[in-house]
Amino acid sequence: MNIEQISTQTLYKTLRCRSNALQQLNVNGRKPCHGSYVTVAMRSLGIAHRYGDIAAKNNCTVQMIDEDTYFSLFRINQADNLSDALKKLKITATDSTADSLEGCLDCLLQALAQNNIETSEKIQKSGILQVFASLLTPQSSSTAKVANIIAEVAKNEFMRNPCVDAGLIPPLVQLLNCKDQEVLLQTGRALGNICYDSHEGRSAVDHAGGAQIVVDQLRSLCSKTDPASEKLLTVFCGMLVNYSNENDTLQSQLINMGVVPTLVKLLGIHCQNAALTEMCLVAFGNLAELESSKEQFAYTNIAEELVKLFKKQIEHDKKEMIFEVLAPLAENDIIKLQLVEAGLVECLLEIVQKTVDSDKEDDIAELKTASDLMVLLLLGDESMQKLFEGGKGSVFQRVLSWIPSNNHQLQLAGALAIANFARNDGNCIHMVDNGIVQKLMDLLDRHVEDGNVTVQHAALSALRNLAIPVVNKAKMLSAGVAEAVLKFLRSEMPPVQFKLLGTLRMLIDAQADAAEQLGKNVKLVERLVEWCEAKDHAGVMGESNRLLSALIRHSKSKDVIRTIVQSGGIKHLVTMATSEHVIMQNEALVALALIAALELVTAEKDIENAQLVQILHRLLSDERSAPEIKYNSMVLICALMGSEPLHKEVQSLSFLEVVSKLRSHENKTVAQQASLTEQRLAVES
Repeated sequence: MNIEQISTQTLYKTLRCRSNALQQLNVNGRKPCHGSYVTVAMRSLGIAHRYGDIAAKNNCTVQMIDEDTYFSLFRINQADNLSDALKKLKITATDSTADSLEGCLDCLLQALAQNNIETSEKIQKSGILQVFASLLTPQSSSTAKVANIIAEVAKNEFMRNPCVDAGLIPPLVQLLNCKDQEVLLQTGRALGNICYDSHEGRSAVDHAGGAQIVVDQLRSLCSKTDPASEKLLTVFCGMLVNYSNENDTLQSQLINMGVVPTLVKLLGIHCQNAALTEMCLVAFGNLAELESSKEQFAYTNIAEELVKLFKKQIEHDKKEMIFEVLAPLAENDIIKLQLVEAGLVECLLEIVQKTVDSDKEDDIAELKTASDLMVLLLLGDESMQKLFEGGKGSVFQRVLSWIPSNNHQLQLAGALAIANFARNDGNCIHMVDNGIVQKLMDLLDRHVEDGNVTVQHAALSALRNLAIPVVNKAKMLSAGVAEAVLKFLRSEMPPVQFKLLGTLRMLIDAQADAAEQLGKNVKLVERLVEWCEAKDHAGVMGESNRLLSALIRHSKSKDVIRTIVQSGGIKHLVTMATSEHVIMQNEALVALALIAALELVTAEKDIENAQLVQILHRLLSDERSAPEIKYNSMVLICALMGSEPLHKEVQSLSFLEVVSKLRSHENKTVAQQASLTEQRLAVES
């Protein structure tokens, strides 16, 4: 009795067959002999009986063996058959029958399904990749299988460059023009996998013009809703994602090709197809960071489609995917308004309500994302004003209720939302008149000791914005805002320091009494002088200098000046006069002129040590200095002449020559001040 070993390919087919299995088999290329054994491993007794019946009809015996033995035999046979298939492919690729070629390709696909990495390594070593290039023709019946094999091997990073080097990209790209859906599907998979995280793969596809063909295919297939077309659309979307992921140049290329409107249309038509919808969202997320894409998205109905899709979602992961698209898109003011009009805010408020009391990780994350997105929508002037509704809008009222919440995330979002609502005088005045200041101060009180820094920063931001309208300053000072803010003077957190300084500066603008009171606060002034040296935090350093100057300018108080001089503030004001920002230069010069006019004797030594006279000479000589800088520098020079040592410094430099040139300055105010200063210098010389 002859016992023939069943081939790997035959065994694979045997295990998958459901009817008339053995009639279709070839054992080593022949039909089973009388009495042959077909050796298989069966887990199910029912299956064993079924194969036994079939075998009996064909005069075969089914021999049951244990699984370990079976798989050992299987692996040996698989390796032998793979080697044979690779050898045959090299020969048969140029001179073969379709059947023999198909058999070799099937063997490769089966081997890849069993062990992709090991099989891919053998394919690479065999040099067969170069052969595949010649097999990728629209006329061949094997083209889809060849593309499928390439797609499978390109799942491995080490195979992507070899695929490019083997010249597979140009023929694959050409196949994108064929009509056969299976060929298109496998070609899209192959190109997508080769492009994944591969600069060489992307460059080759780009050079071959593959992206434009895929975009055109998406456009032409967009309206087809049959399962095969939707599967193909999903693969093509995925291919474009892999092609352009984290590559601004290629993303811009796709945007210029008009892919954005097509993707939005896809989402609308195929919203019931989960796989295609998810791939569209991934594609959106890939493109949405670019400003040029936001401009294109703004002219589609993306907001409406995303909100409609969002409302259907129950699972956290699906919502998160949509959030990841919404966040970058919502940075565009037009899209902000579209999202508000599409009803996104109501969805966000509903999420907040459902998750606020939950301690589940997913719910906490969803609460944060929803409230953050809510704040982002308020950054647009039109969207913000639409939601404010004169201070009577339901959204505004809901946001107000977040501030006294015990949830830090809601406190943060509430304070930031108020800061965003407080972006015009009308809103600010309405909110202050309706008690928002006390709510914010109560919130700050809850975070004085070891408080949440982000909440502190947000509440101070809101107070700073509310303090901008002139009519609000006195009301807020009377409410005790300055005292509430000063509690955070000990903070070592630059963001908190920055907003604290900005809030105080806004509050004392044109408020002489408040400026004097704060200016005589030694602890405050000493802290300002300390922060004026915070070179690692330019914002804090700049705001400290500006507040120091503001205390003098708005109080015009000798006591304030003495406090600042004694605390070592003069040198910082002199340095501020050399700032790259004209407004800061000017504020410093005005403050220094007041010091020279009111307390020159007290400040004389510090001014001399800070080399203010030399700096003024430089500012007047520099043609780039703004007119107001030149004007205030000359006013200050005249004031400094009252000090003997400073007067000598002025005389030692060629001020007269510099000032005389300014008499012909195009700015009349500068020219007039130059004449007055020249006279003063001439008299005092």
